[in-house]
Amino acid sequence: MRGESITVRGQVQGVGFRPTVWRIATELGLSGEVRNSGEGVEIRLWGTALERFTERLRAEAPALARIERIETAPLDGPAPEGFRIALSGGGAMHASVTPDAATCPDCLAEVRDPFVRRYRYPFANCTNCGPRFSIVEAAPYDRERTTMRAFALCPDCRAEYEDPADRRFHAQPIACHACGPRAWIEHLGGGAVSHEAFSLLDAVDAAGGMLTKGHIVAIKGIGGFHLACDAADAAAVERLRARKGRRAKPFALMARDLETIRRYCALSEAEAAALQSPAAPIVLLQAEGEALPDAVAPGLGQLGFMLPYTPLHHLLLRRMARPVVMTSGNVSGRPQCTRNEAARAELAGVADFALMHDREIANRIDDSVLRVDLGRPRLLRRARGYAPAPIALPAGFDGGLRVLALGGELKNAFCLVKDGQAILSQHMGDLEDAATAEEAARNLALYQGLYEHEPELVAVDRHPDYLSSKRGREMALGAGLPLVEVQHHHAHIAACLAENGLPLDSGPVLGIALDGLGFGEDGTIWGGEFLACDYRSSRRLGCLKPVALPGGSAAVRAPWRNAYAQLMAELGWAELAMNFGHLALFERLEALPRATLDAMIAKGLNSPLSSSCGRLFDAAAALCGLAWDEQAYEGEAAMRLEAAVDPAALGEPDELAYPFSIPLLGGRGLPYLEPLAAWRALLGDLHLETPVGVIAARFHRGLAKGIVAMAERLSGAERSYPTVALSGGCFQNRTLLALVHEGLEARGFSVLSHERVPANDGGLALGQAVVALATRQAQSRQAQSRQAQSRQTQPGREPCA
Repeated sequence: MRGESITVRGQVQGVGFRPTVWRIATELGLSGEVRNSGEGVEIRLWGTALERFTERLRAEAPALARIERIETAPLDGPAPEGFRIALSGGGAMHASVTPDAATCPDCLAEVRDPFVRRYRYPFANCTNCGPRFSIVEAAPYDRERTTMRAFALCPDCRAEYEDPADRRFHAQPIACHACGPRAWIEHLGGGAVSHEAFSLLDAVDAAGGMLTKGHIVAIKGIGGFHLACDAADAAAVERLRARKGRRAKPFALMARDLETIRRYCALSEAEAAALQSPAAPIVLLQAEGEALPDAVAPGLGQLGFMLPYTPLHHLLLRRMARPVVMTSGNVSGRPQCTRNEAARAELAGVADFALMHDREIANRIDDSVLRVDLGRPRLLRRARGYAPAPIALPAGFDGGLRVLALGGELKNAFCLVKDGQAILSQHMGDLEDAATAEEAARNLALYQGLYEHEPELVAVDRHPDYLSSKRGREMALGAGLPLVEVQHHHAHIAACLAENGLPLDSGPVLGIALDGLGFGEDGTIWGGEFLACDYRSSRRLGCLKPVALPGGSAAVRAPWRNAYAQLMAELGWAELAMNFGHLALFERLEALPRATLDAMIAKGLNSPLSSSCGRLFDAAAALCGLAWDEQAYEGEAAMRLEAAVDPAALGEPDELAYPFSIPLLGGRGLPYLEPLAAWRALLGDLHLETPVGVIAARFHRGLAKGIVAMAERLSGAERSYPTVALSGGCFQNRTLLALVHEGLEARGFSVLSHERVPANDGGLALGQAVVALATRQAQSRQAQSRQAQSRQTQPGREPCA
């Protein structure tokens, strides 16, 4: 009989892994022990079926587990009797922290069964589901290191917790009515609450009754509070918008089941699978069927739905035949509330009532957002259910170097690299808000503690004024660490390469990065870039036409500024007045402070040049009359333009797509996409009173054709760049993504795009991390090469041939 030490690394804590090990070992007649440690799960085995054990462990791992690697070593010493589950050990942290998981079918059946003791218990969970990351405070993941340590187990729960054959064995959030968290309702305006007015059952059901009667209710969930109301009650939705200060940004929705969702949206098999997955994200769906009030998602054709993902939500929606709004519990611009005291203080003017509970939330985490494009689920916001699951670095990267990447200014997320894994944080939000910036700093400290991560290298965006970059520079300077500043769009493309597993030493790809803005290497604002990219370097090959942003940041908010600047860049006022002076659009343009705008542009006063694709979409939306004044949220104009697309017009003859030409900057510089002919065609369609849906479709098709044509030109007949990587927030426009993706593939390119990491700035930190790591590895190799050459050429030695 021989012994073997086995270390299993990956997402293996808090997922029922040890009971699975116990069961397999017992069935195979093996002796030894298993325990959690900083390394992952450590197993000591003796017996004659060790190879069979490893095979079965891989095949029968729990649903939430993800095995990254299994390391084995011979083990000396006598075999113990039997197999046991030992207490957790310490050591440096190398294991993954498990994301929160939606209620499993077994727990949901118990909550609905009046003959079991967890009937209608809002916090039922087991090793296959329930809170994980949101309650953990330290590693390894054990009850005393979570916010559940405040609840002493009753005898019944203790028996389940200690029984290796029970599915709740060492389920750290285990609880029941007798010993666990409890829920109650408060009147946020003050005064007592009478449950009987809304339900004869309990507080959770009463909250559901409040929703049916038109009230706004603040609901404490896994990662923070939500604000909820009946989504079919137009007055309640408008009241929530006014109180929350959210003028137009779409609301997320929750429905009790798929059948309810199908009444309002088209639903494919892939979309249904995403909704029902353990991550339970918000899934963006095409509106179809019964209509909800326009105030739910003003001007858009898609609705963001999720299913209940905790017993509390299932119980809340039990009697709700209609969807409910389930938006983040905050006043717009501030982080989501996580603590009861904060909700009482900040949401009293927003919600009428609050459904609270006494399980503390250690880590705020928003709902993830996903959409199925080109048949594949693609994350638009990576948070609950996905973070902080790590992403394995591609082949060739040094797994021993620890890197910290701080991400961008908007949609901030940071990234830790350790043990060959990139640990990308949950979505933090926009750092322009002081409270969000403070929350991001607190979460960074938490991650560094959880993963025992002390960086050896810091990576930031090259922008001089990003708060994340300033923080990274200060950290590097204070700790004496090397700092790598990564160009914004290089980071976008590198993130796409990394999540697609492209090895470090692969040849360069053609990166197409389309977004709102990023600090360019020439000091201008970039945002429509064609780059020759690998992990170590990036070279600009082409771009969209650089056009002034009159007013700087004001042009980012007001689409009319971009519309005016684009028309004046080549068309000019004289041609516009002569050919299109009869349009209603001309009157709006004529009413602008043109003299001031012209002077700003001519003198370059607060009017930086930008090749931004986002601003191109803003201009088109303004010219179509879809968005003129200040946008209520980032990307609103572009989203309205995409929502307006007439699907039938996407099948028109190619010659009707708005033309983009490819001249050279200054006649001899980089090739760029020139939209002059596209603007003339769009204005001509306005003259012909062409429907806006057709105009929007022709603009999308024309831009996509121009992008594909630019890729062909830059790659050449010899296909210098056979692989194209697509990244940047503009590729979250599903119409543009599909047209470009399919157009490139039709011309023989291999196309890489995002799925597990957002294409927007939420993925920047991953790109920064791999660029910094590749740069450092290249520098180390160069230094070693120089040292070797120096030794070979020292006096008294013959130089190498």
